[in-house]
Amino acid sequence: MFKGQHKGLYALALANTGERFGYYTMLAIFMLFLQAKFGWGGATASQVYSIFLAAVYFMPVVGGWLADKIGYGKCVVTGIIIMFAGYLCLSIPTAANGLGVALMLGALTLIAIGTGLFKGNLQVLVGNLYDDPKYSAKRDSAFSLFYMAINVGAMFAPAAATAITNRFLGKAGLIYKADIPALAHQFLGGTITPENTEKLTSLAAQMPEASVTSMDLGAFSQYYIDHLSSAYNMGFAVACLSLIVSIAIYFGCRNWFKHADVNAKQAAASATPVKELTKEQEKSRVVALILVFAVVIFFWMAFHQNGQSLTWFARDYTQSFAEGWTRIGFNIWALALIAASVYTLFATFQSEKTTSKVICGLITAGLWVGAYGIYKGLDNPLEIFPQLFQQFNPFFVVALTPVSMAIFSALANKKDAKHPDGREPSAPMKIGLGMFVAALGYLIMIVASRGQASPAALAGTVSPDPVVPTYLMGTYLVLTFAELLLSPMGISFVTKVAPPRLKGLMMGLWFASTAVGNYLSSIPGLLWERVPLWANWAILMALCVIAGIIMFSMLKKINAATAE
Repeated sequence: MFKGQHKGLYALALANTGERFGYYTMLAIFMLFLQAKFGWGGATASQVYSIFLAAVYFMPVVGGWLADKIGYGKCVVTGIIIMFAGYLCLSIPTAANGLGVALMLGALTLIAIGTGLFKGNLQVLVGNLYDDPKYSAKRDSAFSLFYMAINVGAMFAPAAATAITNRFLGKAGLIYKADIPALAHQFLGGTITPENTEKLTSLAAQMPEASVTSMDLGAFSQYYIDHLSSAYNMGFAVACLSLIVSIAIYFGCRNWFKHADVNAKQAAASATPVKELTKEQEKSRVVALILVFAVVIFFWMAFHQNGQSLTWFARDYTQSFAEGWTRIGFNIWALALIAASVYTLFATFQSEKTTSKVICGLITAGLWVGAYGIYKGLDNPLEIFPQLFQQFNPFFVVALTPVSMAIFSALANKKDAKHPDGREPSAPMKIGLGMFVAALGYLIMIVASRGQASPAALAGTVSPDPVVPTYLMGTYLVLTFAELLLSPMGISFVTKVAPPRLKGLMMGLWFASTAVGNYLSSIPGLLWERVPLWANWAILMALCVIAGIIMFSMLKKINAATAE
């Protein structure tokens, strides 16, 4: 798994881990922040959220085009600086007025621009490391490990956001209740019903401080909104700290990958050999890449429901507590031990020396004992927060990456006369399979939504008959299988197939397809209060199936165009 990889991979992966930790800490609570602070409905909040995600993933087109001219490293460093300024602005508490909205939108713009300069170009540097024939056979596995490192940062983000939110709410004498923000805005806006007034009164009485419970309902509503919003601001500030760590790793280990920081223009100036392609070869490769980009739009539309409709489902339709074995999924330290044990278990079987096998086996057992000890010490039932469900996807990515690598490696080694290069599916085929797997994830959500009232009928409250957490846990597991088939393989495919003089731009267009999918992810948000709950999931499921069929219909053409 790790054997034979370029050491520059680890430096670039860790630099990305720090940046992604900050980004996903912000993203875990961003939708909740929009609705809590400004009182926006699902449609408005979803539009802002989706436009931001689209901008984050569209700006790498500009960043890639610029890097092809001035260099990848310059863009990476500039991007970190701009992102830092954006997160700093986003962490400033403001009033919920026009100025507050303007500052937030300005901060989001800076984050999107900085990410555009940073994200794609860092991945091009990884690809350049594996242009060396000595490492070229390790390209796909390298990007799987790189993708795993991204998700290490993402895995800890929701727990960090929750811990910070709880800490600052606690200082204000408050505890988190999912339906208070919507009810408080209804009360302050004069649109609350008598039934919801009674419910808000009951929730206010559950606060731990007497100074809070003695407030009249209007004062309590404003107090809760202000302090919850400020607590979210402090969560956004975490990203500033994580970027400092990222830039320190990048410069501290730059000698490991400095030779890869060369675009086609710089290589020509230094007489470095560059693989030459004919005009026809360039055209066929670009067309093949664009066909792949068009299909993955629909995956990202479905996948990036984690921060909006799936989080709303967690808040409004899922139990606010976990019982039995499911409790272990909501403790990040237990998950971290389990994820680490997967790697030590693989090392137990893959180590060449008996001593190493024994040591890795003992470490694996110790990690399992530690996870079990944490599990036994958890409350039963355990109170959970909606954003914590977002840690399942990165956890599954981290834990399942060595499994997927082992499966594909075994298939690659199954060579015969009919399959001289092995039986491992091509990257485009993996992408097509990923679309069908994603559809299965939303089939689970259709089943989970049976008999539930529509979001419009709930009117800002939570379901009186919420489902168990395992539905969402299962959905995130299936979506992760799809992601592992599609995302790291797609990135590797772009760096391998893109014409040398267009590497930055092609990587940017990969992210642009993600941007379009991210914007289209607002569709369930726009429909959230207009259609039955199950209909949102059915639309996403149908689109994934259609995209998978289209991908398989184009496989022959794509594989022929990208053949060496």
